[in-house]
Amino acid sequence: MLTVERAKEICRDVITQEHLIIHCTNVMAAMEGMAKHFGEDPEHWKAVGYIHDYDYEQYPEEHLEHTAEPLRAAGVSEEDIRAVLSHGYGICTDVEPLTNMEKSLFAVDELTGIIEACARMRPNGIQDLNVSSFMKKFKDKRFAAKCDRELIRKGCEMLGMEVRDVAEICIDGMRPYAAEIHLLGTSAQA
Repeated sequence: MLTVERAKEICRDVITQEHLIIHCTNVMAAMEGMAKHFGEDPEHWKAVGYIHDYDYEQYPEEHLEHTAEPLRAAGVSEEDIRAVLSHGYGICTDVEPLTNMEKSLFAVDELTGIIEACARMRPNGIQDLNVSSFMKKFKDKRFAAKCDRELIRKGCEMLGMEVRDVAEICIDGMRPYAAEIHLLGTSAQA
């Protein structure tokens, strides 16, 4: 089974930009929260979350077209490769998310971007970010405008969950990683 350590090893030479490493770590942390919610293996879901943007840095215009073969060669299971490919459903792949892991990855990919943006504005970062504050920003389409709210809604609908509930799970999942994802807040930088 794919571990976080192995996922980071596989991605070490292809995900090198700090903002992409942070994004992968955000998704990893959110996936840990979602795994716990569904009673699944957090380590496994974290690893899939970390590896999800394997080819993005090198092929942003051909995202997920250069993923399956290298991951297969690295020994990643077909189940995990399918999960990674499914997060691009309707955007750059036709792999429909079917399992809770796949649906979760689809939902949290964009969602973590809005959570990160919210936390960056707060003196205490993600430490005291609550879901009500998040929802105010989520409803403001100008805030973190590049994060596709319709994709987030679609992913949450696939899960049979409300956006606010998924967001709360993700915030709680990301909080223990605050230092690693640079979300300790502006007061921590002073």
